[in-house]
Amino acid sequence: MIIDDEVLAVLTAIVTVACVLAAALTVPRGVEPFLALGLLDEKGKIGDYPTRVIAGEPVKLHVFVMNHLGKAVMLKVVGKLGSRGNIPTNSTPLNSTPIWSYELILEHNQNATIPVQVTLQKEGLNVALVFELWTLNATDGTWVYTGRWNHLYLNVTKAGAP
Repeated sequence: MIIDDEVLAVLTAIVTVACVLAAALTVPRGVEPFLALGLLDEKGKIGDYPTRVIAGEPVKLHVFVMNHLGKAVMLKVVGKLGSRGNIPTNSTPLNSTPIWSYELILEHNQNATIPVQVTLQKEGLNVALVFELWTLNATDGTWVYTGRWNHLYLNVTKAGAP
């Protein structure tokens, strides 16, 4: 059986593509490490967040944290108060005194949903309730800001206000 050059070229291309696909499907992919931080409502769901709260009454939310770093890690979620235009960035935490914090250890691929209850005492418009995620540097025992944060703007009114 004689194979002409065109048929040989097509067969070579098919074999080459099949080899590349087989290699791509069998080579294990590396782990892309990340941490996740999410804000959930009082029922532990996305959405239905409060926008108006009464000063002196508790605000109930949940914070969701997930570890996908490939190793166990000690985490701290810190709650702070900011305002419109005064919130953290991905490189700088909010310069504000914490009003709430929670520490936990998560294994790789583990997550936690943490109930949060904070009471805001001062009235204000567009009060930013901020949650930041920090990791413990095991070498020197210091907390390191991860650049992960969420916030919720609230209007805090006095009791009986419309």
